Amino acid sequence: MKIVVLAGGLSPERNVSLSSGVMVAEALRSRGHRVALVDLYFGLENWEGTPEEVYDAPAPEKWRRVDHTAPDLEAVKAKRKWKSESQFGPGVLELCAGADAVFLALHGACGEDGRVQAALDLMGIPYTGSGHLGSAIAMDKDLTKRLCAQVGVATPQWKLLEYTEGEIPALSQSLELPLVVKPMDSGSSIGVSIAHSRAELTAALTAGLNFGGRVIVEQYVSGREIQVGVLEEKALPSIEIIPKQGFYDYENKYQPGAAVEVCPAPVDPKLEALLEETAQKVHTLIGLAVYSRSDFIVDAQGKPWFLEINTLPGMTPTSLLPQEAAAVGIDYPALCERILTASLEARKAGR
Repeated sequence: MKIVVLAGGLSPERNVSLSSGVMVAEALRSRGHRVALVDLYFGLENWEGTPEEVYDAPAPEKWRRVDHTAPDLEAVKAKRKWKSESQFGPGVLELCAGADAVFLALHGACGEDGRVQAALDLMGIPYTGSGHLGSAIAMDKDLTKRLCAQVGVATPQWKLLEYTEGEIPALSQSLELPLVVKPMDSGSSIGVSIAHSRAELTAALTAGLNFGGRVIVEQYVSGREIQVGVLEEKALPSIEIIPKQGFYDYENKYQPGAAVEVCPAPVDPKLEALLEETAQKVHTLIGLAVYSRSDFIVDAQGKPWFLEINTLPGMTPTSLLPQEAAAVGIDYPALCERILTASLEARKAGR
């Protein structure tokens, strides 16, 4: 098949997405597909060949690496020659329209929140992963937790805050500690802080202004960090993440050796069954398709607390879903092809 792998985009998770895109493109090529790897935001503006020749172009080496810090999006914008507000760079939609399918290697607010999926739906272009509505719901941490709480899924107490800089002192004094402060619609732990003191809470809320002053403040639950993937609507083995220092933040996620990852997670069979059941339950509840990854904290009493669900899990060299798939004998190229095949079936079924 002719497949366009869309990566990059204008998101704080842009560099993670580019690394995922390189891996996916090379994996699909190894399975005999013709693959065009394209940055959603820049498109073909720096491409000197024909659009068809993009299918034979090697991946830029710099896209393989994930930097220690998230990119400066204003600097990214300044580099684009085409001064348009469009999130789609020059030639992107035309290239997608000429392909058999689009593999979404996008992460974060640009690509994982349903807007790209909706545009492709309107154009009749099949793509991988969940549809536009499920993607939009899952990206909204507040709405996801509301839905989960209503059906008995244990999730830490939370509150959605919308505030200005002038309101931070009062909020810092009134909120009960300890708290996790996270952007309402971001991923890869970008902008996430754990506040144990009033000073830390003030700093976290101040940092939240960079995300529009719209954050989730969530009850901090201490425990083991365990995540469970779903592939073709069935749960994969759980994986435990043990950061060597701090918590599982952006740097610990994408820098090799920063965390120990154990798959299958060393948990008793009853807990494993409950984790897998809950991941599948949330996946179905939100209306997701093909694959996802749910994040949990298991407290000292062995109770799992659902945190959030990701509709386009990372596919970088250090990402978790590929490790979970490998634990049941699915290698990386086979995983990419299964996602592609199942997604085409989901689109035909209207999911």
